[in-house]
Amino acid sequence: MFNIGVFEVVVLGVLALLIFGPDQLPKAAGQAGRMLRQLRRMADTAKDDLRQGLGPEFKDLDVQDLHPRRFVQKHFWDDEEDQGKPKRRASVLNGKRPPFDDEAT
Repeated sequence: MFNIGVFEVVVLGVLALLIFGPDQLPKAAGQAGRMLRQLRRMADTAKDDLRQGLGPEFKDLDVQDLHPRRFVQKHFWDDEEDQGKPKRRASVLNGKRPPFDDEAT
């Protein structure tokens, strides 16, 4: 997810040790963990409230599907992936090229 290696983790650990010191580092790590848990709970609650507010017809709604990139991929490109064809480029939609205006460019 973050694409960091072992060396970067070691450097971050040494920096944290220098910044917080050996006495405060466990307390800071505990506070960071509690804060992340609380943020996750808040996000899950917001998702649940959104699903509940939209009603039963949207019970299978995935909030990440609302991202524009995922929306386009799901509704325009999924058919070809299911058939084993390579992905189309964005310049071709439904087998047709979009209109091109020479004066607009």
